Amino acid sequence: MLRGLIHFIPWIAYGFVATSDEWRLGAVVGLVAAVALVAFDRRGGKGWDQMVIGLSAVAFFAPLTVYSFVQPGSPLTMYGPALVNVWLALTAWGSLIIRRPFTLGIARGMAPPEVWASPVFYRVNVVITAVWAVSFTIAAAVLADVLVVNPHATALLITVKAASFAVPALFTARYPGIARRRARAAARAGG
Repeated sequence: MLRGLIHFIPWIAYGFVATSDEWRLGAVVGLVAAVALVAFDRRGGKGWDQMVIGLSAVAFFAPLTVYSFVQPGSPLTMYGPALVNVWLALTAWGSLIIRRPFTLGIARGMAPPEVWASPVFYRVNVVITAVWAVSFTIAAAVLADVLVVNPHATALLITVKAASFAVPALFTARYPGIARRRARAAARAGG
């Protein structure tokens, strides 16, 4: 599980560094981390499907970095945390729409090749990606609302941001084992 979370480093780094006062630094840190992660993964022989979140980070942070320097006082500044979750939700939902759950490539990097073609393997990744998508969607809505009502509710903002990663990460860690047990039980019952 922890190996899979490395793909979220640019997003997490942005969340820690970016503030309403200095979102430019957060954007730069997110972009540098994303480019470095993608370069490191490519040098390590990873396929593009294993880098969906890293590539998504480059696609998000590159224009955000430019925009943050061109319009440093933009009203979008305060919505940075919500925008991150909107983008991640779009990435996750989009990967499901095109039937290439973003977790599939990551899981292939951790699972033995003999299970990759299994319908159960694919289904597990659809479910896991859907949980991430729902988490990002809920976090985006909550963050946008909190930022409008009380933009200085730092503890609440941090809690929501952390939960939007922690909850699906815990699910990701546990669900494959549950799915394997269910598949074995179904095989025993059927055979």
